[in-house]
Order: sequence, then structure tokens, then C-alpha cells
Amino acid sequence: MAVLVDLDVMLARRKMSVGDFAKAVGITPANVAVLKNGRARAIRFTTLDSICRVLDCQPGDILRWTADPR
Repeated sequence: MAVLVDLDVMLARRKMSVGDFAKAVGITPANVAVLKNGRARAIRFTTLDSICRVLDCQPGDILRWTADPR
């Protein structure tokens, strides 16, 4: 997948645990793990909005694109 999620970096910068983050965003810790481990195939804009609000960041702070090796 070419879109990478740097959620763990932002959580470390904010010194926030996965459990606290999940509760604040309104998703399960298991879904946070899916995002952190790069297994997510999609994310709702409402969830992305909540993530950015809780972390006080922009989408580009947690999502980045890289070219797939061919």
C-alpha cells in the first residue's frame, strides 16, 4: 500500500496512550491498532476529522504517500 499512517508518531508526540486516544476519538483500541499497523484499507472522513481534532493536527501529519516499488 502506498499510503502510510504515522499515527504512532503523533501519539508519541502527544504522549497519549492508545486507550485514551481510542476513547477520545470514539473508536476501539483494535481499530487504532489496525490504523497503526498499516492494515486499514479505508478511513471515514468523520473518523479522520475526530483524529485530527483530538491530536490537534492536519491529515498530512498522520498520512503520507510513498510510491509502490515496481
